[in-house]
Amino acid sequence: MTSRSTYHHGDLRQAVLAAALDVIAAEGPGALSLRDLARRAGVSHAAPAHHFKDRTGLLTALATEGYGLLAEALADVPELSERGVRYVRFAVEHPAHFQVMFQPELLRADDPDLLAAKERASAELRAGVADLTDVPDARAAGIAAWSLAHGFATLLLTHNVTGAVGDRDPEEYFRSLTGLLFTARPASPGREEPGRRE
Repeated sequence: MTSRSTYHHGDLRQAVLAAALDVIAAEGPGALSLRDLARRAGVSHAAPAHHFKDRTGLLTALATEGYGLLAEALADVPELSERGVRYVRFAVEHPAHFQVMFQPELLRADDPDLLAAKERASAELRAGVADLTDVPDARAAGIAAWSLAHGFATLLLTHNVTGAVGDRDPEEYFRSLTGLLFTARPASPGREEPGRRE
């Protein structure tokens, strides 16, 4: 355990955040306790409250950090499908952040740092559909793309597609999913749909 005297102001904050990420990854955000995090970081029980005030403040700080990391992950990726791959990669590499970011009931919704970080990430998500042609509703297209990436990432992290993905690289599997959807053609007129009887 690290000595309390070795911490500088910024180090303590990061130490508590790192300990929180470990707890969330192992047990979920419901298991977080500032007192337990202080014990893990080797500091007084009041030290985390000095930086974050309360549990909500800590989770808001983690979500803010997560949105910043997501924005960085999506930046400078021109192709929409590859932005989806980066989104999935972010979720796999930062599962604790990912868990917290999309649970608004855990966060301080009006926190200015959180709002700014969310806007950065949203701007990067919107940029992925900015150059699409022949799309009647770019906003809806963006939500569709986000839904695909977020849904797959969530299913992956909750082990609901473990059997389907198997030993394959999740990013490659996601690429195959997007390829399957975007190259599919509608059934020919008059062709009977599977399972449909007149």
